[in-house]
Amino acid sequence: MEYLNQFFDSIKPILPSWAAVIGVIIGLFLIRHFIQRHYSKVPGLKFRSQIITLILVVLGTVIVILLLPIKDTSKGQLLSLLGILLSAIIALSSTTFIGNAMAGLMLRAIKSFRPGDFISTGDYFGRVSDRGLFHTEIQTIDSDLTTMPNMYLVTNPVKVVRSSGTIISADVSLGYDVSRTKVENLLLKAAEEAELEEPFMHVIDLGDFSVTYRISGLLKDVKHLISARSRLRKMMLDVLQKNGVEIVSPTFMNTRAMPEDVKVMPDATPTDGAAASEAMPEPEKLVFEKADEAESVEKLHETYEKLGKEMERLKESIDIAGDEADVENMKGLLKRMEDRRENIAAILKRKEEEKKDK
Repeated sequence: MEYLNQFFDSIKPILPSWAAVIGVIIGLFLIRHFIQRHYSKVPGLKFRSQIITLILVVLGTVIVILLLPIKDTSKGQLLSLLGILLSAIIALSSTTFIGNAMAGLMLRAIKSFRPGDFISTGDYFGRVSDRGLFHTEIQTIDSDLTTMPNMYLVTNPVKVVRSSGTIISADVSLGYDVSRTKVENLLLKAAEEAELEEPFMHVIDLGDFSVTYRISGLLKDVKHLISARSRLRKMMLDVLQKNGVEIVSPTFMNTRAMPEDVKVMPDATPTDGAAASEAMPEPEKLVFEKADEAESVEKLHETYEKLGKEMERLKESIDIAGDEADVENMKGLLKRMEDRRENIAAILKRKEEEKKDK
């Protein structure tokens, strides 16, 4: 019994400190659990959850060191060691996962692209399907998912297709025997039939045997970028051939045993062949299904956040409003906004559950 009393007397001075340390650790776990529970109502905010978790870990480590039952000099040494470790990690961040995390923060800050946007960097081209703290995922034109470290996107040029529209182009080489003005008129007509706005033409190169022309135009609906590029080339082929322009190099003409008045063009295309081509489904719906989903989720999140801010402003207006009729109208509007926000949250939660099932 005496030994037990001596033991309790020896640990009694440090019990409050250890109890505080344990309390802090439990508190951090509870806060993290509350955050996860909160985000379960509005799923898809993985990036924000990762940032908050990282901050909690750093703060929790500092608080635990301050509450340890050790001398103040030892606490100072531990904090100095922690600071040195963090400094070393940041200094070496270019080759560590911390570097990707910092790059992810930078990409979020500059807001150069978001889910659903077309991006091109290096040898990669596709639509953004997911953005995390350490990586960015794109869906390529083969419908494959490619994951790139955020450091790669920060250290390499990234071309982003603007959602407001982009210029698409196609090149064609024609012989010197075809008038430039005729080619220009036909290519402009092809761009119009491809449903491009404000088309224009450039002469790219004067080669030894042919002239290279480039026709360009504005595409407003960038979601159909792949189809629009193919449609432009189809229209160029059809318009040039219908107007008797031979799309073949003169060097080929010099090596074939054919009369000069014979043109290398196919016979008239049957109408049923054109109908079969038009009946083909749009490839973007099949290729970029995850990117489309990510874009819709991102827009729902933006609407959810926007409604929350509008509701806060409306509540402030209700508090200062004097007319009872105005107050009732604003309360009705507030109720409708709350219902819409709850519906969006339910949709987001369902989408997140469907994503987990996949």
